[in-house]
Amino acid sequence: MTTADRTARARARTREGSPQEARPPAPEPLPYPVLDSHTHLDIVSADGDDPVGQIAAANAVGVDRLVQVGVDVASSRWGVELANTQRAVVATVALHPNEAPRLSDLDGALKSIEELAEDPRVRGIGETGLDFFRTDENGLAAQERSFRAHIALAKRVGKALVIHDRDAHADILRVLDDEGAPETVVLHCFSGDAAFAAECCRRGYVLSFAGTVTFKNAPHLREAAALAPIGQILVETDAPYLTPMPHRGRPNASYLIPLTVRALAEARGVPLLEMCEAISANGERAFGPW
Repeated sequence: MTTADRTARARARTREGSPQEARPPAPEPLPYPVLDSHTHLDIVSADGDDPVGQIAAANAVGVDRLVQVGVDVASSRWGVELANTQRAVVATVALHPNEAPRLSDLDGALKSIEELAEDPRVRGIGETGLDFFRTDENGLAAQERSFRAHIALAKRVGKALVIHDRDAHADILRVLDDEGAPETVVLHCFSGDAAFAAECCRRGYVLSFAGTVTFKNAPHLREAAALAPIGQILVETDAPYLTPMPHRGRPNASYLIPLTVRALAEARGVPLLEMCEAISANGERAFGPW
């Protein structure tokens, strides 16, 4: 699959932002460096932005580590290659839940992900999970089979499981409880309410908040962020999508993380420095040292 194919497929999913628009200005730097726990530099790169330049722009505002996330075999391989040339980047590898039902050879694709997962610069298995928004009933069996295979892989290689959950909260917990969760589970772009957050936190899972936590119509996310123990919170972009306010609808990138971190600190009523230090430590626990 070409980079252009991956980009078109990713845009067809469920996210916001148009990479063709001008990028927002850089925000005020953070007082302590944090990580972007979920980004798609391959898509950013496909739109003409050099990933090395994006890494440098992020570092300039206090985002010194990035987790490049795979969604299929091609993007996973791309991420592993980048992580082996850029020390600020580590990779995750997986088949996106909407990818699994499309594949004519799911077992073969899973085998390729297993091989990539052995690379020491791979620190997570994901994004995997369930998506009941884009996949209809005909594809749900393949989606769940893929999810279960990724859970088993994460446990086998001892790496974090990064979960995509779209309209599937109860079933995500059902499958994890059934299979037995890995030591580290990260709920990418956490989208649940306080009750779901409580269930996830009780199980020891990490909640990763994207720019959506800054949206005016998302008080439930701020409630979830306030409820979660500070040791179970991460922050992400899902770039080039889900751009935080006041730039919602414009292209996202890792250098905009400070906007989301400030929103989380405000939601929790804690000093910005304390929020940054916690996010940084949580990232090291989830994904290891860079």
